[in-house]
Amino acid sequence: MLNLLAVTEIVKRALEEDLGAGDLTSSALFTPADRGRGEIIARQEGIIAGLPVAGLAFQMIPPGCTFTPLVTDGSQVPAGQRVARVEGSLVAILGAERVALNFLQRLSGIATLTARYVEQVKPYKAKICDTRKTVPGLRLLDKYAVRMGGGVNHRLDLGDAVLLKDNHIKAAGSITAAVARIRRAIPLTTKIEVEVENLAQVEEALAAGMELIMLDNMSLPEMRRAVEVIGGRALVEASGGITLDRVAKVAATGVDYISVGALTHSVAALDVSLELC
Repeated sequence: MLNLLAVTEIVKRALEEDLGAGDLTSSALFTPADRGRGEIIARQEGIIAGLPVAGLAFQMIPPGCTFTPLVTDGSQVPAGQRVARVEGSLVAILGAERVALNFLQRLSGIATLTARYVEQVKPYKAKICDTRKTVPGLRLLDKYAVRMGGGVNHRLDLGDAVLLKDNHIKAAGSITAAVARIRRAIPLTTKIEVEVENLAQVEEALAAGMELIMLDNMSLPEMRRAVEVIGGRALVEASGGITLDRVAKVAATGVDYISVGALTHSVAALDVSLELC
């Protein structure tokens, strides 16, 4: 589910950024009473995500528009598919067009790329998850798009879970020392994930009672050995340098999760356009 209050604020800021002092072109050509109708069309095959966000953009510029989705978020569509219809004030339609499409193109691009990764690991138990490598201010939406593509969300923010990374471990002195200090500061029911770079750290993480162990930038043979050593005593996440060409091989090592920063930090927008009728 999307937090509608948070999404409304995100869309509001985007509209303020794009409109500036007002749409000089549209306001010179039309009055708020002039009406029009348009269709949003996917120019590429892919997974659609962000229709509720696009709808908000069209509805938030006075006097507003009627936005009608023709598919649901998470739908696979072919090139040429009409995905939504918008009708109402031309000033509102043209004023919101770029912002609505920016959201729809980015989120659909994320969902489409996520679905490609998910398809690659279907023969295995591994699930594809995202990271915090998102556009500042858009994390809520970026992670929503990952879910629409069939992926699962890792922690939303730093307060969402305890994750010991390399710099935490270096500063604390060791995994053992870091875990001891954290255990004294968090509720006993809180799980801890630790990032490890070698088999010695895997053993140390297990001795410290970790529930989730992240294998960071390990080779495939190292991952397979780590999974064997862990032996089901903790969930295993693979991270670092995960590409579409490599993800199935990573999944075949037996890990439970594969986190992919590229889902959100290097995504290509899906080609979507608005055509007035």
